[in-house]
Amino acid sequence: MNIAIYGKNFDKSFLPTIRSIFQILAINKAEIILHEDFYYFMYDNFNFKPEISLLFTKEKNISPDTDFMLSIGGDGTFLETISYVRNKNIPVVGINTGRLGFLADIAQNEVETCINALFTGDYKYESRSLLQVNTKNNLLGDINFALNEVTVQKKDTSSMITVHAYLNNQLINSFWADGLIVSTPTGSTAYSLSVGGPIVSPGSENFIITPLAPHNLTVRPIVVSNSNEITLKVHGRSKKYLLALDYRSFDFDSSIEINIKKADFDIKLVKLEGHDFFTTLRNKLMWGVDKRN
Repeated sequence: MNIAIYGKNFDKSFLPTIRSIFQILAINKAEIILHEDFYYFMYDNFNFKPEISLLFTKEKNISPDTDFMLSIGGDGTFLETISYVRNKNIPVVGINTGRLGFLADIAQNEVETCINALFTGDYKYESRSLLQVNTKNNLLGDINFALNEVTVQKKDTSSMITVHAYLNNQLINSFWADGLIVSTPTGSTAYSLSVGGPIVSPGSENFIITPLAPHNLTVRPIVVSNSNEITLKVHGRSKKYLLALDYRSFDFDSSIEINIKKADFDIKLVKLEGHDFFTTLRNKLMWGVDKRN
């Protein structure tokens, strides 16, 4: 079995868990492909040098034949991991080294069970849709997709901007606000939720359009089918605006139209028994945590 691992910096207290991961993989004779920066982080900081088969980078990417991709970190790390997986149909496992994690939902005390489950088959897959963003000048290069959301917002002025949003070329609204978020159901528990957007369950096949601090309080988030194409045109006093896809951001000007549609590939998440969307909501958002319950 070929297993790739992408990770970010972690605290020394997580090191025994990291050692356990590599130990279980070695026992099961897995071929380990490790991200180069993560490898040198562990070596430089903890003098830990795991046995691996290959290093990978952005320039030297992983093979589509990889069986699983482990993402070790938080949800931000998970989003970065997706840029390596792309459309290769490699299932991703999110191992959480921090606190809140909707995507990286495997807690430290579950890691051993999780890694063993990869070899015994005691898991299921959950498919997540992505957004694809196109611009006339190919502003985003070949990583023009997002698992959580696409955001346009003001960059270097305190003035609000106007975002003209179209659904299949029909005007939805001209949002006078700090910006606008277009998210997937996966992203409905991320940035969109923090500014008042609804929680939408995975597999709903929707986009959520959520304004950032709109001038008119009657302007509310709206949910539309992801079979549609959304076009955003931005105007304001500034010459530059900010376009963000998950963790990546780009400057653009008012001459650039942002075209958003559902990507033609999905991402497969590995889920253990008891790790479903609503259980995650209850655990992470502490729903029902009340002494009366």
